[in-house]
Amino acid sequence: MDNIRNVAARRGCVARDGWDRPVVEQQMMRSVRKMSDTQPYIDEVDLLLDNARLRDELEPYIDDSVDSASGMPLSVENEYLASMLAWERAPAMPIANWFQPPLQLPHPDSLKDRALSELLNQTIKSLHGVQVILECTEHLSDRQLYTIIYRDIMPRCEKKVDLPENYLHWRCLDEEDETTWLKYYASAVERRQWQERYSMEPPKSENPPYPRQLPR
Repeated sequence: MDNIRNVAARRGCVARDGWDRPVVEQQMMRSVRKMSDTQPYIDEVDLLLDNARLRDELEPYIDDSVDSASGMPLSVENEYLASMLAWERAPAMPIANWFQPPLQLPHPDSLKDRALSELLNQTIKSLHGVQVILECTEHLSDRQLYTIIYRDIMPRCEKKVDLPENYLHWRCLDEEDETTWLKYYASAVERRQWQERYSMEPPKSENPPYPRQLPR
């Protein structure tokens, strides 16, 4: 039987790396808790009615009935269920089509370095505007990062979830490339955990070669 937390673990904000390796990140709980902090008091009867409606609407998408979330206030649970429902009903389309009109980028080989770097910065801002966040980019040159956006991100078909804090995180790092991760991105704690797990000395931590200030 699937409870709310188990279902959400399969239906969170999906992040993908530039080599087509999915990484699931669950952001719904954080989003709905932030929303609940600002919500005025709502009559409990209305909350119960909304809860029943949301559960009925979610039923076709879930293997079994949605169990009650332990320790979750009813208002937060309703926002959580609404987030799950929004994800289920969201249309799946290429990320290029998340823009109006669709965003069509020129092929990397057609751009000189300066023009490519300028267009890359514009594209990163545009992606953030449709709630796509790039991560782990600082080991990549501008041309390498632009190529990943052109080749892997823009054509990728993903659900466009219409929620204020639902972001798609795209990790621009092959998850099997532990050397790059350890050198440039792993924290001291993560490096120590890796060392304890594999009984090996991790690569020396270094500053990445292409530091960037990306929108968050």
